[in-house]
Amino acid sequence: MAPTVLITGGTGNLGTKLRRHFEALGWTLRILDVEARGDAAVVEADLSVWNDRWVDQFADVDAVVHLAGRPSPRTSWGDAVRYNFDLTQNTYEAAVRHGARRVIFASSNWTMAGHRFAEGPLTTDRDPFPINPYGVSKLVGERLGRSYHERWGLSVICFRIGYCQRGENLPGRHMGWESWGQLMWLSDSDLRNGFERAVLAEGIGFEVLNLMSDNPGMRWDIEKTRRVIGYAPRDGAAPVLDDELRADEEAARRLQTGWMDLEEIVAARRW
Repeated sequence: MAPTVLITGGTGNLGTKLRRHFEALGWTLRILDVEARGDAAVVEADLSVWNDRWVDQFADVDAVVHLAGRPSPRTSWGDAVRYNFDLTQNTYEAAVRHGARRVIFASSNWTMAGHRFAEGPLTTDRDPFPINPYGVSKLVGERLGRSYHERWGLSVICFRIGYCQRGENLPGRHMGWESWGQLMWLSDSDLRNGFERAVLAEGIGFEVLNLMSDNPGMRWDIEKTRRVIGYAPRDGAAPVLDDELRADEEAARRLQTGWMDLEEIVAARRW
């Protein structure tokens, strides 16, 4: 039997791509978004404010694909608290109250951004290192997922999603953050494969998984993602760098190193 899947943030970048894919698979969908944008199939709802009208949409769903929230790394603390912290907790709570089998939470590579110029593989058991309110909010969303699994038995998969652009989503030097950005490219095809497998995988309790394409030379570990849900990426691209991008990357390295040194100095002071 085809699953019933609820997508929050269903009119956004990732939501639009996944909706088309799930529809092509013949799955039953329910779409929630703060703006319906003229789409009669979308239930318009602000999930940061608890309301039984939208909560009831969670009844009898097999999986909740939770994409809603502020998606920008420039998100302010105020917006992160309401639209990422509060909204995500409401989503988990609605899923538990209505007996949803699984929540698939769109976490982010920004939970690990502080490791950009460090060494070694970026596994999901390495200490997180968010550097902005957005990254912190995604880490909190992961921890909420763990809590709801441990207390209520909810199956939760948190994807630390790579760089998936709007529109054509081709890799290359136009992407931000120099090699760091390019090496976590996630193609539309691999995005669809990852979420499809996350909906269908059996025996999942709580997992945090990296979701990137199979990019040569990247530090992001996707072997666990392959093993746990049967993820099978078909795409991958090596970074394209020139002298300008290399100079920009070195400047970013110096800036982050200086910021971390300053943070240690400030933390050592008595206040």
